[in-house]
Amino acid sequence: MYRITEKSPLAPNIFLLKIAAPAVAKKAAAGQFVILRLDEKGERIPLTLADWNRETGEVTVAFMQVGKTTRQLATFRVGDSIANFVGPLGKPTDIEKFGTVVCVAGGFAVATVVPIARAMKAAGNHVIALMGTRTKDLLFWEDRLAAVSDELIVTTDDGSNGRKGVVTVPLKEMLEKGNRVDRVVAVGPAIMMKFVAATTQPFNVKTIVSMNPIMVDGTGMCGACRCSVSGETRFACVDGPEFDGHQVDWDELFARQRAFVTEEKQSLEQWQRQMAEATAAQKTA
Repeated sequence: MYRITEKSPLAPNIFLLKIAAPAVAKKAAAGQFVILRLDEKGERIPLTLADWNRETGEVTVAFMQVGKTTRQLATFRVGDSIANFVGPLGKPTDIEKFGTVVCVAGGFAVATVVPIARAMKAAGNHVIALMGTRTKDLLFWEDRLAAVSDELIVTTDDGSNGRKGVVTVPLKEMLEKGNRVDRVVAVGPAIMMKFVAATTQPFNVKTIVSMNPIMVDGTGMCGACRCSVSGETRFACVDGPEFDGHQVDWDELFARQRAFVTEEKQSLEQWQRQMAEATAAQKTA
């Protein structure tokens, strides 16, 4: 069992958890992830590492309430325990002194990008960070990302904070001006990563994306996380999660992400009914 040592809200429906997992913290690296299961009947879900502390043995993850499991996880409190917490999984981000690295964070993926930007800066790169959300209410960790970057650009779709628009706009401006960009690392919604890759491709700038297909075991055995990269089948859990964004078959990824939409909806509705029945029973007891 893995005990929750800290829980805090980051933005509407987005939470941070610190979890006591010394073995994971000891080996964690930027770009890797964990797979957790809340209880013996729960599903396995991947969450990317947001931070870790080797001294205290704690691992930090951030998540958004979307489906049944993340909504259930949001009900957990400090002191509660998670049944399984496996990791670190996947290959770490390739960290070298590339020169100028642009780290792009979409939505709550800023929690994933912070350790990547930190590692890139520590390797001697000039780090430019772009972070974007739909509105200012969804922004968090601006200060943390700024602290590990040489420059931070914030965008919101509605213009309520920073520049109005999406992250690909300032990225394209940099490239069109001829500013030196040696590598781009993008993490966030698949559609955002697709358009980041489309923006950089005409300029031949290596662009790394963190794939987020459906995942089950996280060890390469189930094949659920398969995706096509450079025309070959790759498993995001063991071959990735990071791949060359210019070589990803994005249409296939989108289709696979939608494969179990009906079942996911049914699972959430069933859990919500169970929670409502339990609450009603407590009131009448």
